[in-house]
Amino acid sequence: MSRDSWTRLAGITLVMLFILEALRTLFSTTFGILYDQVFAGSPTAWLPVSLLLVVLSMGAPLVADARRIRQGLSWRAVFGVTASLARIPMTANDAAVRFPASLVVVAAGGAYLATELRANPRRAWTAAVLALAGDQLLRVAGDTYDLSLQQGFLLPLILLAVAASVCVVAGAEKDGSEAGVPLGAPAAFGALIFLETSLLSVANATARWSGVPYEILAPATLAVTLVCLLPAVADLVATTWVRLSLLWILPVGLMLGAAGTGVLAGVGLLLAHASAILTWRAWTDSSQRRRRPGAAVAWAMGFFLILNFVNAFTFTYPYTLPFLRGYGWAVYLVAGLAAGLPLLPPLSEPTAAPRPRWPALTGGVVVVLVSAILVWPRATDERVDVRAVRAATYNIHYGYDQRWGFNLTELASAIRAAGVDFIALQEVDTGRMTSYMADDAYYLARALGMHQAYLPTVERLTGIAVLYRGSSESIERILVTSRQEQTGVVHVEAGVDGRPFHMFGIWMGLSDEDTQRQIEEALAFLADRAPAAFGGDFNAEPDSPVVERVLAAGLHDPFADLDIDPAPLTDPAVDPDKRIDYVFLRGATPRQAWVSTSLASDHRMVVVELDLTLPPLPDVVRR
Repeated sequence: MSRDSWTRLAGITLVMLFILEALRTLFSTTFGILYDQVFAGSPTAWLPVSLLLVVLSMGAPLVADARRIRQGLSWRAVFGVTASLARIPMTANDAAVRFPASLVVVAAGGAYLATELRANPRRAWTAAVLALAGDQLLRVAGDTYDLSLQQGFLLPLILLAVAASVCVVAGAEKDGSEAGVPLGAPAAFGALIFLETSLLSVANATARWSGVPYEILAPATLAVTLVCLLPAVADLVATTWVRLSLLWILPVGLMLGAAGTGVLAGVGLLLAHASAILTWRAWTDSSQRRRRPGAAVAWAMGFFLILNFVNAFTFTYPYTLPFLRGYGWAVYLVAGLAAGLPLLPPLSEPTAAPRPRWPALTGGVVVVLVSAILVWPRATDERVDVRAVRAATYNIHYGYDQRWGFNLTELASAIRAAGVDFIALQEVDTGRMTSYMADDAYYLARALGMHQAYLPTVERLTGIAVLYRGSSESIERILVTSRQEQTGVVHVEAGVDGRPFHMFGIWMGLSDEDTQRQIEEALAFLADRAPAAFGGDFNAEPDSPVVERVLAAGLHDPFADLDIDPAPLTDPAVDPDKRIDYVFLRGATPRQAWVSTSLASDHRMVVVELDLTLPPLPDVVRR
């Protein structure tokens, strides 16, 4: 490739990377808007306006088909530069800034992509694959939360945005071709964007789906991504048997990941990932009748939007569409089948692709090795003071604070400052588009040097968790009967200075749930194990039947034991007006208890310090 070709490729790769990040940001900030407008308040005019802006941003590529823009070489540079510069404010951890910035990146970036698909579809595919690889590396470096979205990355991000602008402008001369997009591609393109951004290229999500450790899937996913760029692999898509294989490998791989566990599920998802990438590669050689790329990209983004919304409803089924409970797999199956639409014949013979040079091959190997090093397990801190064991509970609100700032770093700081040894976490996302595809449990455990025990309760990617120190003796998880949002209990038995300690974590349903049945099942699971802490968001105030049942089962409220009256309130974090988060004890004596003042979530953290060397209450005299 010539220097000019490398410049063009670098420009579109960076713009494609910015589009990927903007889509994730757009859905995360839109989630906050919908949550506040629909679930936590009365809708205002901002709800339809914000949704209309999202739709318009997805439809913006239509402008690329206008005759003036098609004939004006400078428009490609305008779109690319606008998308690049609008990416800079997305680094600010403020939803009011991120939402409009992501709208601009998606709109301008989509129009730029359409011009590239017209000029050189093969180059657009190469850039998209490189962008996926870059996105994976940034997420690995940020412990599943995109490093470039964190405020400490602002200066490097500015440099990247400027570099992208320079490359876009430098590569804006006219191409000789006037290619388009196959007629069957819009739905397939939208399906592939959905599959890659919401699952297949997100190793922490595929790890939660399959049960294969993230430390294995992260470098493996990156390696598969880069291998698809090898001409010997990419050129296979022109052969009939490979094309027919792709038609079934993608949906079958997805279903293996959905229905299976372990190595088979992990391999199935990796094969689906490779199939998705190669499916798009096949379009570049398609001899089907073609349509204008602007319209194709706009329709693709529309289908992508629909798939994401339906997938989101499978997580919020109790409050939206109850019949979607447990049907997340069906959304992915539809997307997997739609992705194969352009693979029908005829496809032309492939043009000769340039052979990879040793620097490129070496660079790919180095990138995969770097990702493996970045996810290498860190040492955990096993030290626990048996006289001052600290147990806590924290509803982390999917990683958000009350103003929808994404606060995993602040959450980790609050937990660290409290000196917590065991903590029950609720509303834990581990790979959802609505929370930046971050794995909350993995991120916090890694930042704090703690072990994690995660229970997926809805579609594998959201649930509850317990983080803990000490030697792990056993971990148990159960789901309790839930007629609204599914929930359960996590149990960790850990060794503390040779003594067993049991930590239980729960998230209780809302007022219209059968909470009495849930708490009975949870208490039966606790049995009489002691010493134990039972923490969670019980969604019940102190005089409720749920709390009364817990106390009747022989557990203690440490705030009452320590004569802290009234006990501090826990919800919401800003100006709390009720107490619904608790850490109950059995067979353990509290030394102190408090509620953190941190505003990193929309709840406050409850912390209890207990002494395992003292006889349990009520035999000990409180001091």
